Amino acid sequence: MTDAERFDHPLIQRYASRRMAAMFAPRRRHEAWRDLWIALARAEHELGLPVTAAQIAELESHRTEFDWDRVAELERELRHDVMAHVHHYGELAPSAMPIIHLGATSCFVTDNADLVIYREALGLVGQRLCAALSALGSFGREHRDLACLGYTHFQVAQPVTVGKRASLWAQDLVFDLDEVRRLVEWLPCRGVKGTTGTQASFLALFDGDHEKVEELDRRVCGAIGFDRSIAVSGQTYTRKIDSMIMGVLAGVAQSAAKFANDLRLLSHEGEIEEPSEKSQIGSSAMAYKKNPMRCERINALARYVVVAAETAAHTASTQWLERTLDDSAIRRIAIPESFLAVDAILTLMTNVVRGLVVFPKVCERRLRESLPFLATEEILMAGVRAGGDRQELHERIRQHSREAARQIKVEGRANPLLELLAADPAFAAVADRFGELLDPRRFVGRAPQQVDAFFGREVDPRIAGAESVESEDIRV
Repeated sequence: MTDAERFDHPLIQRYASRRMAAMFAPRRRHEAWRDLWIALARAEHELGLPVTAAQIAELESHRTEFDWDRVAELERELRHDVMAHVHHYGELAPSAMPIIHLGATSCFVTDNADLVIYREALGLVGQRLCAALSALGSFGREHRDLACLGYTHFQVAQPVTVGKRASLWAQDLVFDLDEVRRLVEWLPCRGVKGTTGTQASFLALFDGDHEKVEELDRRVCGAIGFDRSIAVSGQTYTRKIDSMIMGVLAGVAQSAAKFANDLRLLSHEGEIEEPSEKSQIGSSAMAYKKNPMRCERINALARYVVVAAETAAHTASTQWLERTLDDSAIRRIAIPESFLAVDAILTLMTNVVRGLVVFPKVCERRLRESLPFLATEEILMAGVRAGGDRQELHERIRQHSREAARQIKVEGRANPLLELLAADPAFAAVADRFGELLDPRRFVGRAPQQVDAFFGREVDPRIAGAESVESEDIRV
């Protein structure tokens, strides 16, 4: 079979970073298994079981050596992936063959290794969140006081600023970052629990010494970088943990999708556009088009992650007693793919934010078109302060607003409301102040100050000292 005849996963070929893909590659997974076998052997040696230092040294010397064809041959013969690797490792380290996997069940390596990898992958997600937040911080501060129309129900509403809108996108990511970090800090490993979680095999190995069994668990956990294991388990760690991990990933996807949807709407309005390459083609037929392709991709990938999280919920709720194997296939697919998709989503989002193109003149024009309606309360109050009757002025504004809306919609005119109000004797005392009353800065409230406070107090402390993450080429 040639490369052109084999399915290549789009998440690997087109979307996710090489770094995230490597975390879920066979080499990383099976090196983690070998780390667990070495940690188990060393702890058993230290606690007095018949495991020698020479056997441990031989395991360590062959830790990164794999013959993948031989592993595949053994798995076809044994019909068991873990035992195929046990036998292959034993062939490489024959003196250690008798003690590899001593007292353990398959889930000792599979579940613990998965949690090691998930924690590493969550760490990368956290770094990518910090990169996106840093980009949003720069963008938000740059445009902190650039007034633009606000939209509720996607209908014109009180003005905001471009920077304030960026702070809303960033706030969702701040919540996600907190959850990712909380989960990384909290996450336990499975530990050394035995076939059905009772540790019976290890209790037998240690001749009924419960303290040594507990110490074995502690030492192995420490060797793989965890400060604790889950308190109790069946054969597997509870799949509730998978559901929690997938829930956090889905949360990131939701936040990024909200951002991407907003950008697609603003692109339609002509106010902000995502970056595009000089020779980028928007349509094979319509040469003038400039489509928000990157944001659309974010939405597509986010949709997958949100839906995939449901599989973890179903798995957690349908495991029977100490475990069933209907969790295995779906976990191998949905969890790595969700990490890969979130990695791609955040890489895209950071790329988009860093290259956003804002069109202040369009923002200004759209504001100018709608401000007369939005400013009517200011005009009303000014008229009252000049001696007018509030109720009478309110009625006149209502009538003129209706007429202005009719002319805009039926006759296609520019907004005539200010002309209508200026021609009304009831507003003669304040007509010369209309320009002042329509200054957009009067309508954005504390938006610029909120931007400063939010990024200064909420974002900067969270991303300070965060490890920088490499920039990835975006394959549009």
